[in-house]
Amino acid sequence: MENIAISTLLVLIGLFVGIILMIVLNSLKLFGATKKTDKIIEEAKKEASKIKKDYLLEAKEEAHKNKREVEEDIKEKKKEIKTAEERLMQRESNIDRRDGNMQKREQLLDEKDNELNKKQEIIQKELAEVGELKEKELKKLEQITKISREEAKKQFFEKVEETLNVELANFIKEKESEAKIVADKKSQHILVEAMQRYANDVSVEQTVTVVNLPSDDVKGKIIGREGRNIRTIEAVTGVDLIIDDTPEALVLSSFDPLRREIARVTVESLIRDGRIHPARIEEIYDKTCKDIKVKIREYGEEALFNLGITKVDPALVEMLGKLHFRSSYGQNALLHAIEVANLTGILAAELNENVLLAKRAGLLHDIGKSIDHEIEGSHVDIGVEIAEKYKEDPVVVDGIASHHGNVEPQSVIANLVGIADALSASRPGARNDSLENYIKRLQELEAIANTMSGVEKSFAIQAGRELRVLVQPEKIDDVGSYKMARDVKNKIEEQLQYPGTIKVTVIRELRATEEAK
Repeated sequence: MENIAISTLLVLIGLFVGIILMIVLNSLKLFGATKKTDKIIEEAKKEASKIKKDYLLEAKEEAHKNKREVEEDIKEKKKEIKTAEERLMQRESNIDRRDGNMQKREQLLDEKDNELNKKQEIIQKELAEVGELKEKELKKLEQITKISREEAKKQFFEKVEETLNVELANFIKEKESEAKIVADKKSQHILVEAMQRYANDVSVEQTVTVVNLPSDDVKGKIIGREGRNIRTIEAVTGVDLIIDDTPEALVLSSFDPLRREIARVTVESLIRDGRIHPARIEEIYDKTCKDIKVKIREYGEEALFNLGITKVDPALVEMLGKLHFRSSYGQNALLHAIEVANLTGILAAELNENVLLAKRAGLLHDIGKSIDHEIEGSHVDIGVEIAEKYKEDPVVVDGIASHHGNVEPQSVIANLVGIADALSASRPGARNDSLENYIKRLQELEAIANTMSGVEKSFAIQAGRELRVLVQPEKIDDVGSYKMARDVKNKIEEQLQYPGTIKVTVIRELRATEEAK
């Protein structure tokens, strides 16, 4: 019991001592924290005081700086005000000086005005005296010439009118010449640009076609027993076969290029097949005709596609394709039609006309040539009938009807078709012509000029593109030279057929010769 009591007492004493120690320790911690807090507060006060001093110093410096700037601005403004005042003073002095000058000028003007008034009075008096003298002189002149003033005035005006008429005629002639030069240059520019923008090579077509043979033995097969095969080929194709001593060659002769083409394809197909007899010839011929018909349509469609032309009747497309197998003076008719269409379109674009309609008229201008060997009539009349039958535009019909000058063109596009046709036909290399026709055309040109009265000699030059006429100066004067050129031009247009244009130049030369002895 005593041990328990002692233990309990010791525990209580330990608790009491622990509590006292805790209280003491807490008091010490609180005292240390209070001292630390006081130290922090004191340091904060010092820092705040320092910051306050720094801010005050900066504020004083800023205020001082602003004060200097304001003082400088005030000085600058004062200087500007002073300068403005000096300018105003200068202007006032200038105005005063000008005012003095104006007063002096006014005085001078007043003096001059008075002088002018005096001079005007003197002039009026002198004019009155001159008028009186003029009337007296006119009366004396009328008495001497015995012509009244009205009659003299009438004669004077008649003389002036006559002189003016001569000058006016010369002026009109000069302006006409200038206008013609300008028009020629403009037309040449358009034509040259059109020709530069379109050029095409035209192959020369002949009336014969040569078929190359693999060997001369094939000639016997083509002739056949007793000539049956060759007679059958000629009968079904309508083409003459010429078999001569030329090695490995067979000549097909016909004026119809389409028939020659069908015959060529037929013969080549027979040679490749190797079976050559009358029945096989007819079979191959029928097949070739069908193939050529398809090709004809392809040629026509290709031409329309390249030109951008649409809505064309299938029959017209086939006729266009047939032109591929037609030629004029060696020029392929379809290529010629395409060339004319392109040239017409280019010219129409230069003149702000309908380009597609112009191309259509140019392409169809020779459509009559596709069937002119089948029916009666010229290709122009046939072409007009075809165009009207398939309800082509009246401008297209007009272009077909007038492109050879048979009728007067009624539209600008029809005129362009004629120009493009002449360009395509007359350009170098487009067509071949025989020497006899060339010489005959030159002789006819010179003969037309030689029949005119007053012509001494004439010369056709530039391959028949120009005719120079020498006239007798004692019979033809300068004015008559112009009339001579026009008359020769009209006769050429009436009597000759020719591609392109012919320039007529009349030359009048007068020579006076003396011999000193």
